[in-house]
Amino acid sequence: MVGGHLSAAKAVEGYIKDHYDNDAIDTELIDCVKYVNKNLEKITTAAYRGMAKKMPWAWGRIYSDSQKGPLAHISSRSNKIMAIKLLRLLREKKPDLVISTHPFGSQMCAYLKRKGKINCKIATIMTDFAPHDQWLVGSSYTDYYFVANEKMKKYIRDKGIVNPEIYVTGIPISTEFLKTHNNSKTLESFDLKPKKLNVLFFGGGEFGLGKSRTISIFESFVKYNGDVQIIAIAGKNESMKAQFEEIVQKYKKEDSVRVLAFTNRVPELMSISNLVVTKPGGLTTSESLASGLPMVVINPIPGQEEENAEFLENKGIAVWIRKNSNVDEIVENLLSHPTRLKDMHKYTFELARKTSTQDICKILLGEETK
Repeated sequence: MVGGHLSAAKAVEGYIKDHYDNDAIDTELIDCVKYVNKNLEKITTAAYRGMAKKMPWAWGRIYSDSQKGPLAHISSRSNKIMAIKLLRLLREKKPDLVISTHPFGSQMCAYLKRKGKINCKIATIMTDFAPHDQWLVGSSYTDYYFVANEKMKKYIRDKGIVNPEIYVTGIPISTEFLKTHNNSKTLESFDLKPKKLNVLFFGGGEFGLGKSRTISIFESFVKYNGDVQIIAIAGKNESMKAQFEEIVQKYKKEDSVRVLAFTNRVPELMSISNLVVTKPGGLTTSESLASGLPMVVINPIPGQEEENAEFLENKGIAVWIRKNSNVDEIVENLLSHPTRLKDMHKYTFELARKTSTQDICKILLGEETK
């Protein structure tokens, strides 16, 4: 599983282990593609990285073609072949319930169920804000779908799929985003001042996508002359971190801009922020919504991320910086008009699903906790 799929699975696993009787419920997280074929997992991840970085249009084409047509059938056939090895694991573990956060896992389990090889319940958690038909392969043998919004539920029903139960719960997120953080201590620990507008800027991205564009957008935020503080996270991209720091020095903004590498304090940083600049992956978007944060969307990968970006923009929650957008003008309009940010903040509550992980677990496992 990649990125958001894995994080969603970890959120569910963590919640079950923390809130349910572990003597009664045995939970195990397995990357099904890696289990079936480690080399295949490496190849597919590398191919995704390469296309997302150098040929995003190619990934967009694959995403579109896998919805229907020959590529969709190839994908389904390959999953049937891989399911044979997965069956060995399922026979060993004998699960009562399989929770899948990736369409491949759902497809393989549904195929095995159709063939009478397994009889457990199957729950599929969609990890984006727009549907894709690969999630629906084997739907007749799926017991539950969990989706991010009502539009996705309607899409599934309009496809004539009536058997699985469909719940609009949102995408699973870590319970860290539900905690009340000490914002004063967080500001102090990052040497930031209180009562200022804070922008959280995610620059690295999972695969360091859109590097030159990201740096240009970051510069537009840094050179803005208003009373704003910026926390930039470059992730594991050391080159990007160095270029961020050069821009900060260029504009002499060392007092108001913090450039970080990888950090595990994202929930705290979201808690002190007023705006987040990010790629529109399903998980980051869900975390931002749960934190009540308006978004500036940058570098969406064609396919699911562009669909997420369009959905968020239409809901009034995000501003999507497109290829030909005037970035300086967008930054000025957002940061100079706090009422606009307040309105965008209000809209986040219409979509935020703070208790998504809890709700999914309660539906699947019942109400009895420790």
